[in-house]
Amino acid sequence: MIVGTAGHIDHGKTALVKVLTGTDADRLAEEKARGITIELGFAYADLGGGRVTGFVDVPGHEKFVHTMLAGAGGIDLALLVVAADDGIMPQTREHLAILDLLGITRGIVALTKADLAEPARIVALTAEIAALLAPTGLAGAPVFPVSSLTGAGIAALRAALAEAEAQTATRATGARFRMAVDRSFTLAGAGTVVTGTVLSGRVAAGDHVTVSPSGLAARLRGIHAQNRKADAGLAGQRCALNLAGEGVTRESIHRGDVVLDPALHAPTQRIDVNLRVLDSEPKPLATWFPARLHLGAAETGARIVPLEGPIAPGATGLAQIVLDRPVAAAWGERFILRDTSARRTIGGGSLIDLRPPARRRARPERLALLRAMALPDPGRALAALAGAAAVDLDAFARDRALAAAGLDAAVAGAGVAVIAGTRQALAPERLAALRAAMLAELAAFHAENADLQGLGRERLRLKLEPRLPKDAFAAFLRAEAGAGRIALDGAFIRLPGHLPRLSDEDEATLARILPRLAGEDRFRPPRVRDFAHELGLDETELRRMMRMAARQGRIDQIAHDHFFARATTIEMVGIIRDLSAASPDGWFSAPAFRDRVQNGRKVAIQILDFFDRLGLTLRRGDLRRINPHRIDLFGPGGSAM
Repeated sequence: MIVGTAGHIDHGKTALVKVLTGTDADRLAEEKARGITIELGFAYADLGGGRVTGFVDVPGHEKFVHTMLAGAGGIDLALLVVAADDGIMPQTREHLAILDLLGITRGIVALTKADLAEPARIVALTAEIAALLAPTGLAGAPVFPVSSLTGAGIAALRAALAEAEAQTATRATGARFRMAVDRSFTLAGAGTVVTGTVLSGRVAAGDHVTVSPSGLAARLRGIHAQNRKADAGLAGQRCALNLAGEGVTRESIHRGDVVLDPALHAPTQRIDVNLRVLDSEPKPLATWFPARLHLGAAETGARIVPLEGPIAPGATGLAQIVLDRPVAAAWGERFILRDTSARRTIGGGSLIDLRPPARRRARPERLALLRAMALPDPGRALAALAGAAAVDLDAFARDRALAAAGLDAAVAGAGVAVIAGTRQALAPERLAALRAAMLAELAAFHAENADLQGLGRERLRLKLEPRLPKDAFAAFLRAEAGAGRIALDGAFIRLPGHLPRLSDEDEATLARILPRLAGEDRFRPPRVRDFAHELGLDETELRRMMRMAARQGRIDQIAHDHFFARATTIEMVGIIRDLSAASPDGWFSAPAFRDRVQNGRKVAIQILDFFDRLGLTLRRGDLRRINPHRIDLFGPGGSAM
């Protein structure tokens, strides 16, 4: 269990931690000289239950709230400290508001310096504290009057903490590893060491990790967990990681960085969130409101864009946060917003979408998608998202820090369909609707454009909802073609039974060309440019028409701009069959074929290459033979299959 202190300056947080653990959490000479906590302090102790409890001691001065925030993320229990002589003070209230915004619901109140207050004062202050906690997640937290000086009440507080330790559930270690860094230093004989709280997953010596957002790669040399040497660090533990690697130094890793599984490295500078504004704010938060974002131990400038209108004090709403620099983040992480002068806490909330759009971010369908993303159960969230749009499963798992088993469970629980050949998921009914819409679009296009071979791939993609990414759409088309529902025709898509119909003008042109293709020079027909010159036609239009006639199976494009009549193609198949039959081993040479068709060497080889591509001939060096399995590839008036 990790316990984080909170409370006003000089209320005795550090002294209390020392009494409980025997460790003075103030490490710096300046702290000892001034008698105040400036930096985060850490202490560990077995409180009697046989398990090590970690303490994060935070500064109480208003100037160091940013440091307090760096230590408050990832704690299991808040130890709110209120001095009996001072009572509730400004940083008591602000620290409590921060704990509430961070979603911390387990806490204990230590009423310190109880030896300086009368019993009546203790009773009255206890009632005030209960009222202060009532509207927060710490409502009903027990209050223990204690004195670090006399030791009064310490045993009871220690027992309560030990009981809380025993009740602390082990955090899930099945997720991918993430640890928020709050310190980076060099240790003699070891090298670079970083410390922080493990937010999810587990890590072991020898593992390779990434420091995000910088992307620095490192290898884990050793681990201390809860201040003890360990083989592995687990979610919920404070760990010190000894890192090694090119460029890994104390200066290259900073407070606010996250050491994580390399698969999770994907920094973001724009995040959609659920934002609660404290009721102490003087006015609603409007578009482009400036603030300081605190996320884990990271801090950066930010601009707030409410997505449903200004967010009033005390209200909660969806917003987009645009950051001054990229940060490492994960779905569901809690954040705090403070004003740019660092004098007050504005609000906070949780992260929803780490990759939101910059435009059309407040459309109703987009807001509905955000509410689906906000669902805490991965399976339910995936089901809701896949019912509206295609979901990139790898990105979904990455942003939620899900390991492979966690993603598999979410996919099974959601009952989604994964598009073949992709990592895109859709609800089965959405996939069926996408398929039906595609077939309807193609049918409508063929009805209106009978002379065209099909609809362009990109044009078809843009017509369909949900709109798949280009690579996923290409895989979807291949799967649909494999199932026989569509046909892929170069850059075009068509229904399997569709053949382009020539216009009357094209039919008239083809009627003038066909006799030349089937005449005495049928094995040496003119090329497109020759026909265009002879007939006075546009070469591009003539090429289009002849390619369309080839798709209808009336002629065949043997080589670029070289078309043969289908009857001639069938005749040449017969010649190839005869040459194979006449050879003892079935193999014949290109010159033998050339002599039979009375053509030049280049054209003869182009013809044979055409049959090679169709699989009608088998090739061995310069020799060829008929493929008995493809001998019926062509039929009179038929098409190449």
